[in-house]
Amino acid sequence: MPEGRHVIAKHLVIHGRVQGVGYRDSAVQAAFMLNISGWVRNRSDGRVELLSEGSESDLLAFIARIEQKMEGYIAGKMVTWEQPTGEFGGFELAPTL
Repeated sequence: MPEGRHVIAKHLVIHGRVQGVGYRDSAVQAAFMLNISGWVRNRSDGRVELLSEGSESDLLAFIARIEQKMEGYIAGKMVTWEQPTGEFGGFELAPTL
C-alpha cells in the first residue's frame, strides 16, 4: 500500500454456490491486481469467508471484480467493517474453518 493512503478492512462471508467454482482463486487474482492484502477461505458450512485490507477504492474494485466474475454463483453476502491490522504481506488462501 503506498504511503499516505488510508487503509480500511472488510470482512465478507459469501453464500450461494461459491465452493468448487473458483471463487477463492478469483479473489487471490483480483487481490494481486488491486494491491489488496488479507486472506480467503472455505468454511465447512459451504460459505466462503474473506478478510481484506486496502484503500477504500481498491476494496470496492476488488469486491466488484469478484462479484462480476462469480455472477450467478453468489446468493448473498454479509459485509462488516473491521479495523485494519496491517499484518498481511499479501493475499493468501487460508485453511478451511
